This record gives sequence, C-alpha cells and structure tokens, in this order.
Amino acid sequence: MTDLGPVSWPPTPIRTERLVLRGSEARDRSVFVELLASADVHTYLGGPRPLAELECELPAAPERWPGSFVVEADGAMIGQLLLRRAPAHARPAAAGKVDLGYMFLPRAWGHGYAGEACAAALGWLAEALPGEPVVLHTQTANARSMRLAARLGFTEVERFRAWDAEQWLGIRSQGRP
Repeated sequence: MTDLGPVSWPPTPIRTERLVLRGSEARDRSVFVELLASADVHTYLGGPRPLAELECELPAAPERWPGSFVVEADGAMIGQLLLRRAPAHARPAAAGKVDLGYMFLPRAWGHGYAGEACAAALGWLAEALPGEPVVLHTQTANARSMRLAARLGFTEVERFRAWDAEQWLGIRSQGRP
C-alpha cells in the first residue's frame, strides 16, 4: 500500500547540498535493475532477484508512485528512497504508519548520502503530512542502518524475529531533528 493520502505526486524535486530526490524516469531503469539484482544491496533485504527475471519484468519506464523517490547525485541515480504506508496486517506498532525504506548502490555507501536523502524526505513529509509518525524496519545485524536510524531520531519500539533474523522496528515522531 502506498497511500500517502492527500499528498500530490510527484512533488517538486527535493534538493539538498549534494542530492536531488525526484520521481523515476526511463533513464533510471538500468540502475533499478542493478539495485534489485545486487547481492550486496540485498544482504539484509531477503536476497537479490535474478538479473534475467528483472530484465524481463521491469517496465521500460520504472513506475512512478507516491512515496517512491529516485536519489540522484551528480546527475546519476545512486539509490531509491521509499515512504509508504504500512499495511493493516503489519506489526501493530507499524500498521497504518508511514514506513521509511531506502536502497543505495554499494559505490554510494560511506558518503552520507542515505542520511542526507532520508533527512530531506522526512522534512518533506513533515510539511506534506504534519504530525505523521514514521516507522523504520531493519535487521539488527545491519549496523549501518541501525546507526542511521538513531541519527535520524528513530527510537526502538520492538525487536522481533522474521526472515530468520532479528528485526528492529523504530518510530520517529514528526518534529524530531
């Protein structure tokens, strides 16, 4: 479920010092394939998808839906950021709340892009949907994601086991830094 309610989509691109968050375009298709097929990217996301399958299934122009941002640096896509409403059957603490997710190409890791992009998207969301709480899930084994969640102001709600790994669920109230 991607419903962000009354938010008009796509928004004007969000610009930070180094990044642009925007809707997807046909030129992004090869990077979406690379993201979804990468074993490194999907270490904590259930594993990569087969490249041949992705080449057949992904449309020529990636779908544009509310809450899906392409993250661009120096004119090229380096990742995707998602803001989507968690479904009703999600964990009770997350159900119905906006869920933040992100994926970045390994060559973009270690440069602070994820934090910069997430902070910008959360700032946009705070204006678009004032007071809306946001949740974030990650595996506790994903140390980088755990550190980013803390820097973004997410606090632990619960830990649980899913997909043969310990998962972490945090929440962030709007108005946090």
